[in-house]
Parts: sequence; structure tokens; C-alpha cells
Amino acid sequence: MFFAQQFFLPLIKRTSLVTQIIIGLIAGILLALIFPAAALSVGFIGSVFVSALKAVAPVLVFILVTASIASHKKGQETHIRPVLLLYLLGTFASAVVAVVASFMFPSTLVLVANSAAVTAPGSISEVLKTLLLSAVDNPVNALMKGNFIDILVWAIGLGIAIRHGSTTTRVVLGDLSEAVSQIVKAVIRFAPLGIFGLVASTLAESGFDALLSYLQLLAVLVGCMLLVALVVNPLIVYWQIRRNPYPLVLTCLRESGITAFFTRSSAANIPVNLQLCERLGLHEDTYSVSIPLGATINMAGAAITITVLTLAAVHTLGIAVDIPTAILLSVVASVSACGASGVAGGSLLLIPLACGMFGIPSEVSMQVVAIGFIISIVQDSAETALNSSTDVLFTAAACMAQDETAKSAAVIIDSAR
Repeated sequence: MFFAQQFFLPLIKRTSLVTQIIIGLIAGILLALIFPAAALSVGFIGSVFVSALKAVAPVLVFILVTASIASHKKGQETHIRPVLLLYLLGTFASAVVAVVASFMFPSTLVLVANSAAVTAPGSISEVLKTLLLSAVDNPVNALMKGNFIDILVWAIGLGIAIRHGSTTTRVVLGDLSEAVSQIVKAVIRFAPLGIFGLVASTLAESGFDALLSYLQLLAVLVGCMLLVALVVNPLIVYWQIRRNPYPLVLTCLRESGITAFFTRSSAANIPVNLQLCERLGLHEDTYSVSIPLGATINMAGAAITITVLTLAAVHTLGIAVDIPTAILLSVVASVSACGASGVAGGSLLLIPLACGMFGIPSEVSMQVVAIGFIISIVQDSAETALNSSTDVLFTAAACMAQDETAKSAAVIIDSAR
């Protein structure tokens, strides 16, 4: 106990959270390779960590958004509109990248006999209908199930209503928001242990044998995601802030992407992203809304997954595809990806929708979904890392761009005087 207090605990405090996560990652890989049975046992630690994040995220979003809107002063700047524009642009650009890559490196699938026992939406209208119904769900049910669209609707409505209430009520909401944020920070401190458990159990249970037969497909998927993360997104950010985007890009990938890679849930990574936005000094009125909203509609990785797997099925069946149809697929993938749930494997259920554009029957498209679940140990992790880190990246880019515009306007006004 004395040794822990005098050496171990101070060492942990001096080590950054990202470094601790990397240590947990390496330790999990080694445990899975050396003691697979023990690795399966520590998977419980990872499950507890992910469950804690999922439990606290809905409450945090509801309280934070409500308090932020309730305390908003008239004339105070928010940057939600440019953030939404960047979300849509980034998702569509990702789908186009996936189309080009699929034509350059066509993949084929070994279709299996058994399809996944899941239900997929049948049309874009069904996806939009589901989103609308989710937005008017019971708020208690939304908090229990993590329905962030409905949570945002209720939080915004209550925040606007409470804005006209007493000052005491707004102060209480602010204190409650701070209290919940402290709980979130405590949960995130256990991220290294959670990552350790998740990595060890996943590798011990699945290994990499199931991935060997789909190496090219995985290479196209992960390659597209890396291209978007390291080339397309930086170009979009540069267009906004007009300076070197890579320090911001790499910060978001390191501090948000790593955690999202292992939790495999955009919803579970919301607390991590909110804390990162706070450290970056962004506008709370903006990120308190844009981050939970991004976990639902900012789905660049999902657009890539839907496009690549659909075109792999098309190539396997020998269906001819022209450029206009491929572009239309990009649009469908972008819209469909916005309806993908922020949980592990959410985008895979939208593949049959895109397959339907080419007349592929549901029996075949659901087999593509089954293949998606086989490779999801890598695909879904990389997809979530791209999705979640981009939420922070585009929020930061929009806030920084607006701040620069405001400074330039102030300089012009001062010089005119």
C-alpha cells in the first residue's frame, strides 16, 4: 500500500491518458497471445467500461444541452449550421472515395449459406420515418435506450423553455451539468483498464483467422477510411481554417479515435469527445449540441462501409455499374449513413438498402451483412474511430473558422475608425 501511494499513483498522475491507453492496448495484446483463457476473463472489465460510458452518455447529453441552451444569452454566437454543413460534406466525400476505390480495386465475396438474423430497413423513406419516430419518442424511454435524437429534441425544448424561467433554475442546471461532467471524467479515467479488457477478450475470442479470407476487402475499407482521415478531412479543415490542419487532425485521431476504435460505439464515445472539446477551448453552446448530433448523423465511416460492401456484392454477381449509378449510390449511402445507429454494427444493417438499387435480392444482401459481421472486428472499429474523431474535428474547424472571421471583421472595423 505504501509503495502504491508513494510511487505508483504519482506515476499514473504524471502519465497522460493517451499513454496509459496505449499501455493498456499493448498489455491486452500480450495477454491474448500468451494466456488466452485469462484474456477471456478480463473481458468483463471492458464490458463494464463500455456499459458505464453508455449509461452516463444520455444523462450527460440531456443535462449539458439543456443547461447550455437555458443559459444562452441573446446575441451569443453559436456555430451549429457550419458544423452540420461539414458533417454532410464529409460523409458524402467519404462515399465518393469509397466508390472510386471500389472501382480501382474491385473485391469479390464468398457468399455464405446462412444470412444474419437481423431486420434491415427496406427504403430511404423507412430510414427517415424511423428517424422521425425516434425524435418524438418518450423522453424516459429515450434516456434508457440511448436515443440521442429524441434526447436532443427534449433537451433543446426544455432549454428554450427554462431560458424564460428564474435565474435560480438556470444556476441549478449549471451546477447539475458540472456534477455530471465530473462523473464522466471519473469514468474516462478508467479507459486504460477498459481498453485492456476489450482488446484482450476480443483477440482471444476471435483472433485474426476469420479475417484472412477477406484481406483485400478489409484493405479497401480501411484504406478508404485512412485516406479520408488523413487526406480528405484535412483538406476540408484547411478550407475552413486556412492553416496547417494536421495538428488538429492528429489530436482528434489520437484522443478521440483511439478510444472509439475499441469501444466501437459513437454513442459511448460522446463523453470522451465532449471532454476533448472542452480541453480544446471550443464554444460549449456549439459542441454540447454538435457532438451528440454528430454521433447520429456524421457517418463518414458508415458511408464507406455501405458503399464498399455493396459494390463488392455487385462485382461478385457481375452486375454492370456506370458512373452516374455509382454517384447515386454515394448519395444513398450518405443519406442512409445518417440513419445508422451509433452502436457497434449499426451501418451493416443499411447495406440491403443500397443493394436494392441494383436489384440484389434481400437473401443475398443479408449474406453480405453476415460477411460484414465476420470482419467487423477491424471494419467496425476503424469506422467508429473515423466517425467519432470527425465529430470533434469538424466542430473544432467550424468554431476556429468563425473565430477567425470575427477577428478579421474586428480588425477591419478598427481600421475603418
